[in-house]
Formats: sequence, structure tokens, C-alpha cells
Amino acid sequence: MFTPRRFSSVPRRTFLKSSAALALLGSTRGVASAAGAGKAPSFEDLQRIMDAPVLSLESVKAPVNVASIELLKNGKTYLVRARSTDGVEVVTVPNPASMAKAFPIFLDWAAPQFLKKDARTIESVQKEAYRAESNYKMQGLLFWVAMTAVEQALLELMGQTAKRPLADFFGGARRRDIPVYYASGNRGNTPEKEIEYLQSLVGSSGVRAIKFRLGGRMSRNADSLPGRTEALIPLVRKTFGDAMTLYADANSSYDAKEGIRIGRMMEEYRYAFYEEPCEFDDLWSTKQVADALTIPIALGEQEFSLHRWRWCIANRVMDVVQPDLHYGGGFIRATKVARMAAAAGMNLVPHMSGGGLGYLDVVQFAAFTPNIGPFQEFKGDAKIPVSCPTSSLKCENGMVRCPTGPGFGVTVDPDFVRKAQVMKLG
Repeated sequence: MFTPRRFSSVPRRTFLKSSAALALLGSTRGVASAAGAGKAPSFEDLQRIMDAPVLSLESVKAPVNVASIELLKNGKTYLVRARSTDGVEVVTVPNPASMAKAFPIFLDWAAPQFLKKDARTIESVQKEAYRAESNYKMQGLLFWVAMTAVEQALLELMGQTAKRPLADFFGGARRRDIPVYYASGNRGNTPEKEIEYLQSLVGSSGVRAIKFRLGGRMSRNADSLPGRTEALIPLVRKTFGDAMTLYADANSSYDAKEGIRIGRMMEEYRYAFYEEPCEFDDLWSTKQVADALTIPIALGEQEFSLHRWRWCIANRVMDVVQPDLHYGGGFIRATKVARMAAAAGMNLVPHMSGGGLGYLDVVQFAAFTPNIGPFQEFKGDAKIPVSCPTSSLKCENGMVRCPTGPGFGVTVDPDFVRKAQVMKLG
């Protein structure tokens, strides 16, 4: 029988250094942390981390010159096909829902910047592409979704050329079996129906963590159904017991006052993090909620600015850092965020934007990131036919095994690729 218990009312900054908080956030072993040594990183410290190169390219001895980058479409699935001048051809899968809106940016502004360039120079070319033709004026999720699509293709091109897994370009794999959590995307069903759905998600998967949605999504304190949130918070705990790690996502539902009230309930039932309580770009209200509560606050899926990431980390706006690998510009930029977070003693739990092979991207990122959180979001998508000789790509005993083949370690079915149409503007 679970007995509700309130967190102690110690100041948040003190609590976050305690063993109880570290247990909630997951182990930080192996993370070099200035905060852990008693000194928070300065803006200058974080700027140096942000500016430092990311990729380890020792395994790619010769230039990998980019001959072509094409965008294909099969049904609602988008594919990127890239070729090198040496004849290596790869196919990767960008974020499908966002690419449906971002494809003109990809075709007209993003992909052309990388043609005839050495893929090994991707970090410097990214900076040039951001500046070229005033592309920075388009900065936002759609611009960085397009840039991510190019980055993935060039990382795969280097991986297939050098016959090295993706993790090798980011310092090497630290773990292969990635503990995951299942997340419900429902909002507006009754608490009883949501419990049934969460039970169906968990099934016999062995997962030890789940997440569900609170509030009304950008609703200014209105719930999706009257009383749904207040009923679900204790009911989910009662149903799944004390051993299950519970997360809940408000999707920008509340102002600071209401966000704090809901957070207090989550503290009472020992939830492990509280995601995006206030409107995502209202960093001040989010910090107000975070400072008032002891439950860790998670934030970042909508963030695409490295400078804002630096500000949020330096000012401890959140406790769990959640960059989206597609929305935020890809693996290189997310790694910069992870390294800034590590310097502040903070863990990373990437947001998964869903669809495509997003679940695989999260697993790959978790395999090489030192300060990764205890569980990663998993939404397997069997609609895209891929083969993988080193992983089932399924959740087994609460974990997903990270592929270890070259690049991302999977192959999109050649017939599926052949049936796709090349997209062009005009």
C-alpha cells in the first residue's frame, strides 16, 4: 500500500544536492561537474563548452565529400538520401510531421549549404549555413528540423564510409542497453480510461517508468476535463505502486501559481519529474515554479537557442534538461547542451518528438551521453520498414538495445526507398 508523503521543505538548491534528489534524477557518476565541486559554472565556463568542437573524427581518415543530398517521400514518411563522391549512399529518416512543414527550408536553404563540402567539416559548415543568406532570420523549430535532417545524413555517410557506429563520433558508447519509459499522449479522457491505457502500454514490457499528461496544454490553467489532473495524480501512483517511477507532462498548461499547486500534489505522491509546467517560453514563471518546489522540473523540448540553453542552465530554470534531437538542431547541438548541463551537475532526458525513427535517435544519444537520465522516452514505430542485425529495436525487460552497426546501425528497406518520390520545389 502506497502512503503519500510530502517532500521536506528544505530550500530547492539544498535539496538538489541531496542523495534523495540524485536518486530521483538518476546517477550522475562519471560526470565532471563544477557544481558538484561546490562551484556553479559561470556564463564564461558555459560559453567555452558551447563553443568547443564536439565530433571525434579520428576514424575518418580521408575526406567524405558530399556529392548529393535528396529528400524523398513515401506516403507520409520522408527520407534523406545522401551520396559521397566515392560512391557511398545512405538513407536516413528525418522527423516526419515537422518535415511536412519544413521541407522547403530543407531543399532551398539547408541541404545546398553542405553540397561539395567534406562531411568531416560539418560543425563549421553548420555555423556558415546558419549565417549564410541571413538564414539566422529563420531560426526556429522548422529551420533546425531541416538542419537536423542534413546532419543525420552526413553522420550516417561518415559512419558508413569509416564503418564505425555513430557513438564513435561522440566519444564512444558508454552503455548499450538503455532503460526506457512509456509515455501516454492522451489528454481529455477520463482518469479511469487513462489508467486502462497506461496499463496496456506497460503490459509485459518490464518498463519501470511511465509518463502521462496533465492539464489542458497551453490552456491557461484549464484542465482537459474538470478534475482530471487532481484525480490522476494519486490514482496513477495507487495503481502502479511505489516501485514505478512516475513522470507527468503539463505541456505548458499553467501559470506559476497553479503550476506550484499541481506540483505540490506531485510531491506528495513522489513523482520523479514535472515536465513543462508553464508556457515553455515563459522562463521566468518556470523558474518561479522550480524554485518553489522540491520535485525536479523538466524543460526544453521547444528550445532551439544555445544561448537560451546557457542562460537556463546557469540560472537553474530547470533540473532535468530536455533537448529534442530534431527540433533543437541535431546530435551535435544536443551534445553541447548535455556538456553544459554536466558542468552544472544536471542530467539530460531528451524529448522525443515522435514518429519516424525518433525512438532510435534517443537510444543512440543515450548510449554515448555521460549525464543521461535513468529512463528514456520510447515510442517504437513499426510503420517504417527497417532491418537491424544488432538489435530488435523493441523494448525488452524495460530496455532497448542500441544498435552497434555502422552509422545509426539500421537499414531502411530498399523497396520502400525505391517507391519513394524525389521531392523538388516548384
